[in-house]
Amino acid sequence: MEFHPSQIPIANTFDVKDEKDAEEAAEEMVRIGFANKKTGFKVLMPKDSKIAKRIGLIVTTSVNYGLKKTKQEGDLRYWTYHNDKDHFAIVLISSKVFDELGF
Repeated sequence: MEFHPSQIPIANTFDVKDEKDAEEAAEEMVRIGFANKKTGFKVLMPKDSKIAKRIGLIVTTSVNYGLKKTKQEGDLRYWTYHNDKDHFAIVLISSKVFDELGF
């Protein structure tokens, strides 16, 4: 069976509607951390591609910056995909955890 990001076990799902929500979700992911977890995080975004692109950029850059700032491991993998008729989704997970899960 071929891999799809929806198969990754998810610790938290963030329903993000705008840029402010994206910043808050990224801060929460950094606070929780990616290390020593066997799960990832999912961010749901509106299907409006202009808003989704901005949210995706904010989430990915803010998470990477926050991890570096707090001296946490920043080796992440992420995928963006169509989650359902109303949402795009980003799934973020530590690269080490992804490899340990055997995908």
